[in-house]
Amino acid sequence: MAKTKICGISTPEAVRAAVDGGAAYLGFMFFPKSPRNIAPDAAGRLAPPARAKGVKIVAVTVDPTDAELDAIVTGLSPDLIQLHGKETPNRVREVAQRTGRGIVKVLSVSEASDLAPAASYEPLVEHLMFDAKAPKDADRPGGLGAPFDWALLEGRRFQRPWFLAGGLDPWNVAGAIAASKAPLVDVSSGVERGPGLKDPALITAFLDAVRRA
Repeated sequence: MAKTKICGISTPEAVRAAVDGGAAYLGFMFFPKSPRNIAPDAAGRLAPPARAKGVKIVAVTVDPTDAELDAIVTGLSPDLIQLHGKETPNRVREVAQRTGRGIVKVLSVSEASDLAPAASYEPLVEHLMFDAKAPKDADRPGGLGAPFDWALLEGRRFQRPWFLAGGLDPWNVAGAIAASKAPLVDVSSGVERGPGLKDPALITAFLDAVRRA
């Protein structure tokens, strides 16, 4: 069964729904342009009920500075740092060494050739994440509710367990898992009733759908 990350958490109600529903990962967003942006200390106050159940805490960032990383580690102490920007393999290595945390590197995908960079990141990370490539005029690299062709991943083998992201929701996640054979799935806007507003009922429905897939 695929494991799930609920991303962009910002309320105790969303934490409770994710933990009670069996999420394996919770993501907190540290990117000012995102409607899910949260301060590190606020995320740190939300995380304890998830930690108590063994849920991994993920800090989601986009080309973070060293100062931003330091603030996130101090305020949240995440298990994993997700890098959703244009970070090079060298920068990924630096972030891992500076923070002492595992890394999730996101690759934006619209065609098969977009999977090629995975090979240069795999030795450096705990997980890869394949997300839909944002439109050229987008003001952020993800969380836009758009899918890509999941079949591009069918039959692919990677060294690390990887996440499928981009446009997933309670109604399509089973099909996405079947098409891609993803071991891990990530959802954000697909469990919201408005930008940044997590709906506990949709979180529960998503986790139920993954369990049945």
